[in-house]
Amino acid sequence: MYRSSRLSCVCEVAMEEVKKKKLEELKYQSGFGNHFSSEAIAGALPLDQNSPLICPYGLYAEQISGTSFTSPRKLNQRSWLYRIKPSVTHEPFKPRVPAHKKLVSEFDASNSRTNPTQLRWRPEDIPESATDFVDGLYTICGAGSSFLRHGFAIHMYVANKGMKDSAFCNADGDFLLVPQAGRLWIETECGRLLVSPGEIAVIPQGFRFSIDLPDGKSRGYVAEIYGAHFQLPDLGPIGANGLAAPRDFLAPTAWFEDAVRPDYTIIQKFGGELFTAKQDFSPFNVVAWHGNYVPYKYDLQKFCPYNAVLLDHGDPSVNTVLTAPTDKPGVALLDFVIFPPRWLVAEHTFRPPYYHRNCMSEFMGLIYGAYEAKADGFLPGGASLHSCMTPHGPDTTTYEATIARVNAMAPSKLTGTMAFMFESALIPRVCHWALESPFLDHDYYQCWIGLKSHFSRIDLNKTNIEPTEKEPRASV
Repeated sequence: MYRSSRLSCVCEVAMEEVKKKKLEELKYQSGFGNHFSSEAIAGALPLDQNSPLICPYGLYAEQISGTSFTSPRKLNQRSWLYRIKPSVTHEPFKPRVPAHKKLVSEFDASNSRTNPTQLRWRPEDIPESATDFVDGLYTICGAGSSFLRHGFAIHMYVANKGMKDSAFCNADGDFLLVPQAGRLWIETECGRLLVSPGEIAVIPQGFRFSIDLPDGKSRGYVAEIYGAHFQLPDLGPIGANGLAAPRDFLAPTAWFEDAVRPDYTIIQKFGGELFTAKQDFSPFNVVAWHGNYVPYKYDLQKFCPYNAVLLDHGDPSVNTVLTAPTDKPGVALLDFVIFPPRWLVAEHTFRPPYYHRNCMSEFMGLIYGAYEAKADGFLPGGASLHSCMTPHGPDTTTYEATIARVNAMAPSKLTGTMAFMFESALIPRVCHWALESPFLDHDYYQCWIGLKSHFSRIDLNKTNIEPTEKEPRASV
């Protein structure tokens, strides 16, 4: 008994050392939208053509297309993968048992409801029972349809174990992963990514990936878009530099597994439903690849914010990291916007975000720290939803504390915070379970109830000057 438990401990320690070594050896390629080339074995990439009769090392050539073949060249996205066995080598797909009942990709009255009320959720507890990324993924809201190739879904996840002998493939759209607690070790067909809270990762439609949890538990947010891909926003009058720099986006380098993996499971999300297929090898058997359709990650702390330097408060769009545009100029299917640490210097200005009603719908999350417009109740790992034309803005505590500093508005630095927003032109429907969740904050509206009238017949911004003959006293 003693010897057996000792051997078990030795094996666990050895596995942890191997995992630690893997983390230390991780290498990336730099750039957004680049055409990358990567090979785990020198000479594995074919020269002069994409699909030779016989590929180097006896590999199979396989293309993955993220856009139609005839898309304009500047928009076309595809990669060539050179793999030990092609991805087609698996048994037929069957509906996953048990079915996952909290994933939605076509939003209608059968699975979701419209609700113009301001909504807020407290952080969901990470479960005690064994739960991997797939089982811990659930939809909060969304609009449109993956079948019609237009729309989005916003999910959250809670997990406490890695995906074992299985890989996930989203045939519906791109995933933008925002971990809030616990790192994600993501194996993809192009290589591996280590994504920490404060970083994001994008897994494009169709790529197979598996998520392990180096820290044992993880919680976070996921945005999914249908029929579009994320791109960097145009900078306009800002000029050539600023916001998210292309070189700070990191793509993986080729890495592969060449081993028999009996009973390996591919989990395919297709039309919001999950299907499984069995195969006897790892899908991460790509020895070399090249192209511009690739998973990537980005560190939000590298974002270069722009801000008002004299008066007024800039629109949140100036903090856009990634955007998925529509055919209408300036209108996004989904924007990913952050509220990072920055200096607040505007004079004679209410510096927190202003009260407003927006034709766009806003879903907000908090990675760490406190959000500048909500003194209480909006917690890391929580979320809020302010739909189209639903009024929102700073809570009572924030407003009163801000105007109380009217004579002491020195420049101040916002630190130790990272909030974000998924913003869309589409009106989201909210899933039934999200509206019935025990984590839904039914008292959210009360954060504004205390707002009182400060109206006065005297303009407090001007000195009290008696009216002259040229300025007759107004009648009341």
